Amino acid sequence: MQPVTSLTISGIDAPITVRRRRSAKRVTLSVSRATGEIGMTLPSKFRLDDAMRFAEANREWLTARIESAPRPVPFEFGMMLPYRGRYHRVHPGKRHRVEVERGVIRVGCDVEMLSGMLDRWLKREARAVLLERSEIHARTLGVSFNRLSVRDTKSRWGSCSSAGALSYSWRVILAPEGALDYLAAHEVSHLVEMNHSPDFWALVEKLVPDYRQWMDWFRTEGLELHRYGRED
Repeated sequence: MQPVTSLTISGIDAPITVRRRRSAKRVTLSVSRATGEIGMTLPSKFRLDDAMRFAEANREWLTARIESAPRPVPFEFGMMLPYRGRYHRVHPGKRHRVEVERGVIRVGCDVEMLSGMLDRWLKREARAVLLERSEIHARTLGVSFNRLSVRDTKSRWGSCSSAGALSYSWRVILAPEGALDYLAAHEVSHLVEMNHSPDFWALVEKLVPDYRQWMDWFRTEGLELHRYGRED
């Protein structure tokens, strides 16, 4: 892939991220349903001026896609936040602490510190739970992984490298327990089968017999999780 550039067109507030690919045969436009980001892929020798004209010709389509994207839900006191599949009201709490009790998440900080403190806490929670589930599934399969990280990935919920490193989206801590457990089982199964062959799915089913239910959940409900903690 060649260097990334960006361009802007009148009537569209967000910049368009432009990438050139040697394998691209035509120009394509996309709007991320998770973040609202606009992307354009060009063949290697396609002129940027022509790309600008292409984007302007598709302004109405871009506007419609942007307007239909899920609205961001910034972290703030009083909001309803899903946590492990259940909605909780976010309220002020004891200084420098985050506590969960009966449908309430209490965050002990000033308003201007809330977003950062809640973000860090959710990532710590995600890593702890995913580490526990990944270790359990790895023991069942008789394998091990080298490290585990959590990130704010946009295009995938998890990954497993050939070196045995697991990576997950921290946002899965917002999902039901079954969805999180399926994701951990999916990535750990890649430690044995680095593919999506029948043998791979047999491993996933061994770990999570109802995995198809949670695959469907990610397809139909997963996008919603990307709204939280984002600003307009």
